[in-house]
Amino acid sequence: MWTKEKAMKLIHDTALIPIIRVESADVAMKVAQAFLDANVNIIEVTMSVPGAVSLVRQLVDAYGDKVLIGTGTVVDGVMAEEVIKAGSEFIVSPNYSKNLIDAGRKHGKPIIPGALTPTEIYDAWTLGSDAVKVFPCGNVGGADYIKAVRGPLPQIPLVPTGGVDLETAGPLLAAGAFALGVGSAITDKKAIKDGRFEVISENVAKFLDIVKEYRP
Repeated sequence: MWTKEKAMKLIHDTALIPIIRVESADVAMKVAQAFLDANVNIIEVTMSVPGAVSLVRQLVDAYGDKVLIGTGTVVDGVMAEEVIKAGSEFIVSPNYSKNLIDAGRKHGKPIIPGALTPTEIYDAWTLGSDAVKVFPCGNVGGADYIKAVRGPLPQIPLVPTGGVDLETAGPLLAAGAFALGVGSAITDKKAIKDGRFEVISENVAKFLDIVKEYRP
């Protein structure tokens, strides 16, 4: 159903990976529905959500035929194997290692591990990553940093994460970002606490409008 090529094309074309990092699986399901209400068909669930593996199974069962369900904060190959078995179609990590990347390659799933310096980014890429998550991007210069790294390494798809918001999203795409990983700027904690999940849908829509501007 989801080949690696199809999944990577969707990530690139959507240019937005909305991240669910909340305190319960019940809230996570409501956030996922809010994403879908905004017509985005990619969801990343972080392993920091309680019962994350079970949640991935739930999301895949409910939406897997039309939505690309991935898992983030996957830090090693053992964890990658676990979430892939649960149905995860792509893997994102704040770090990189050979066993993590090998797990994604073994199962034909897109693997987007984290790195920061040019040396780390190139190393993660040569180990077999499909793209590299630049984290924490906002702390080291944001769009200017992405532009600087892409100068000598234009062949590596970069997914800036950390510090991505409505102000920085456009410049990051203009700098050549493959896609954007967005968490707190979408999953507004106060809105969730107040049960106003429509705010999350509105936030997703605002990001998608920015993507349309920079990816016509």
